[in-house]
Amino acid sequence: MDRQELVRALYESIGEECVTAGDVAHVEVHGNEVLGLHLVPGLEVEAEEQDEGLDVSVVVRKGARIEQPVRICFGVLPESGIQRIDMTTRMEDDSRVAILASCTFPNAVDVLHTMDAEITIGRGAEYVYLERHVHGEEGGVRVVPKATITLEEGASFRTDFELVRGSVGEIDFDYAATCHTGSVLEMAARVSARGDDRVRIHEKADLVGEGARGVLTTNIAVRDTAQADIRNTLTASAPGARGHVDCKEIVQGEAVAKAVPIVEVRHPKAHVTHEAAIGSVDSKQLETLMTRGLSEDDATELIIGGLLSPSY
Repeated sequence: MDRQELVRALYESIGEECVTAGDVAHVEVHGNEVLGLHLVPGLEVEAEEQDEGLDVSVVVRKGARIEQPVRICFGVLPESGIQRIDMTTRMEDDSRVAILASCTFPNAVDVLHTMDAEITIGRGAEYVYLERHVHGEEGGVRVVPKATITLEEGASFRTDFELVRGSVGEIDFDYAATCHTGSVLEMAARVSARGDDRVRIHEKADLVGEGARGVLTTNIAVRDTAQADIRNTLTASAPGARGHVDCKEIVQGEAVAKAVPIVEVRHPKAHVTHEAAIGSVDSKQLETLMTRGLSEDDATELIIGGLLSPSY
């Protein structure tokens, strides 16, 4: 296939058409090759292909407000392949952007996807990053996203990771954020695992600035013999810092789920809470749905669907 055919195939694999609107910035990457790149004023993207990966630099200029969400599509369409992305993102002061990223591996039998990101969000800047994965049914993909995030004074960052279509394969997710004065952080992950899938998620946030706020949310469903290991760590060390850790996991069959919320407060005027719930579906919800005519299996799937539905 030529480049345009590959771009079309990438979008078709996620059930969408190619982005054609002139006011919508978009980037398409297959393997470690950039297939398409379209920018708008205020947004700069540079991509350099390396022997074993791709270096990507994203800059949103000071004061720039990117009106339309930026579309990024990463993928590997063959059954096997390696995609290594090193990404540096810099949001300059008072800028704003939302990125909708899709990662698609519909035919994976032996695919490795790694993402190593360094993100800096300047004073008063707003950054939204929504990442959706689409996998095939074979589960032959290993996903290893890692990110180090710095929120400067008054910055906000919201990210939502979704992997609810196809088999997970193996995921090893590691995000760490440092939040300075008055900044706001929201990190969420939603994953549906089945078969022999393995899910490891570690989210960490340090609220080091006065009035910084952070929420770490993880919703997981594990079925069959899948396993999930969730570790969320939230530390508050400044006056007025507020944080919350929330983890919900539904377990079916012989699956195993583990959650380790760690909260730490190092200042008398800081406050952090946590909530974790692991187990079968709620019996009251199940009974209510069954009294309305749903079978037990259908009612269970409806409850799981609600757990994994996006909040945005």
